[in-house]
Amino acid sequence: MKAYTWFATLCGIGLIPFAPGTLASLAALPFAWLLLVTGDIDGLGTGIALAIAIGLWACDMTVSETGNPDPQQCVIDELAGQWIACMAAPLTLTGFAVAFVAFRVFDIWKPWPISAAEKAKGGMGVMADDLVAGLFALIVVVAVRQAGLI
Repeated sequence: MKAYTWFATLCGIGLIPFAPGTLASLAALPFAWLLLVTGDIDGLGTGIALAIAIGLWACDMTVSETGNPDPQQCVIDELAGQWIACMAAPLTLTGFAVAFVAFRVFDIWKPWPISAAEKAKGGMGVMADDLVAGLFALIVVVAVRQAGLI
């Protein structure tokens, strides 16, 4: 497996034939938790920045190789978006569940401007909609937390 394929597919998760995006989002959660516990918000922020940088490269290479503008096997974008959603989540199962559900809803539903973000080309087109979906989910997590529900 090429290095960029390994990164783009999150060690092969993207090659699973059923719900690879959802599985990648689930796989992202324990690592977000670990980054928050060991490095606080700065650790998670650094992880997000690295996931974006590596994801842009890996997805761009995959798009070029396949000719597909949004290859289903590219799931590193789910990792980055899910981690963004987790930035304000309390370190509880409920907090992370809210972040997970909110991210998946926005990632699947794709209201504007999420739908507009995926129109970018190359790796940016693969990554952008999930990054925006992560920001929308983050807003939901903050609102739910401020309301005292998590």
